[in-house]
Amino acid sequence: MTEAGSCECGSVAYSLTSDGPVHVYACHCLNCQTRSGSAFAEHAMVPASAFACEGTTTTYSRTANDIRFEEVFCDVCHTRLFNRNSALPDMIFLRAGTLAGSQKLEPIVHMWTRRKQHWISLPDGVPSFEESPTPEQFGAAVQQAQQRNSADR
Repeated sequence: MTEAGSCECGSVAYSLTSDGPVHVYACHCLNCQTRSGSAFAEHAMVPASAFACEGTTTTYSRTANDIRFEEVFCDVCHTRLFNRNSALPDMIFLRAGTLAGSQKLEPIVHMWTRRKQHWISLPDGVPSFEESPTPEQFGAAVQQAQQRNSADR
């Protein structure tokens, strides 16, 4: 299955190849709220080997807690497309709103809910965590989503 996306102006386009649907998570932490200018950020974690990006981009780097972060933007319209970090160098953290058809996405996990805006109601049946889930908890949520997708087919 191939998914595609782009920046707002279309100068940068990307594709990703996956064995199944792209799993999106919503992060309600204060950093995501501040960096997105919104109540939360939607991300999709995808293997870098399955991701291809074309177009001119600008990369901004920063370091926090000994982890180097690289955030990649369109060089023309400055849409934030994805980021990488030194803790998980083989993964791309895609800004899920840049995916074509993003309005159909449903997060499989809500994290950092202790920081969520009070007016947001989380859906029943979707795992939520007051802070970051452990890798095992996140993996269990992915498995749960895959089982739901299989049952829906």
